[in-house]
Amino acid sequence: MTTEVTTSRKTGAASQRIADELGSRILSGALPPGTRIRQEQIAEELGVSRLPIREALRILESKGLVTLVPATGAWVSSMNLAECVETYLIRERLEPLALGQALAGIGEETIDLMEALVLEMENSETLEEFMDLDRQFHQLSFRSAGMPTLLDMVERLWNTTQHYRRAYVQIVGIDGLRETHLEHSLLVAAIRRRDRRSAEELHGLHIRKTRLSLADHPEIFDS
Repeated sequence: MTTEVTTSRKTGAASQRIADELGSRILSGALPPGTRIRQEQIAEELGVSRLPIREALRILESKGLVTLVPATGAWVSSMNLAECVETYLIRERLEPLALGQALAGIGEETIDLMEALVLEMENSETLEEFMDLDRQFHQLSFRSAGMPTLLDMVERLWNTTQHYRRAYVQIVGIDGLRETHLEHSLLVAAIRRRDRRSAEELHGLHIRKTRLSLADHPEIFDS
């Protein structure tokens, strides 16, 4: 193995590690929308050179988490109200499609796991615990779709709206998610029955409810 190949692999591994770390901070809200990502600060903190950081930022840009401005810098991606509403409208169409395509391939063990996640969400005590479980739940429902391009699009849309979903949960509060838990239970039941039409419609309504709630709170997008 040549020195160039070894160096390239090491750089690639470092870039993915940095992307994973920064992505985790963005999705958790530790780096909120609009935050500038300073490469020199990240390099010092993580003990790496600027080269893998640049590649990591390109990875994060492809996932919708970072916006790169040539010759200027990198920022955590943000949206205004109109952009968020547009993204949710797209999600209302794409995610039911992904769920419908996945339905036949969702095994009983996966459905049991989704049912268990519903119970865990009902008993979650913190916002971040609910957010993590909710993401796991929906990812399980999509993963058997067998359409990698569609699933990449869905993941990117989830990433770009993560902060605003968090804001929605903050609005209603952990104790105000009873309707959301019921929607999850109904969705699991439809999947278990292999009722594609009901599952798609339930999921679309699930997303629509959040969109309408966010549209009623434009102050979220001024922060």
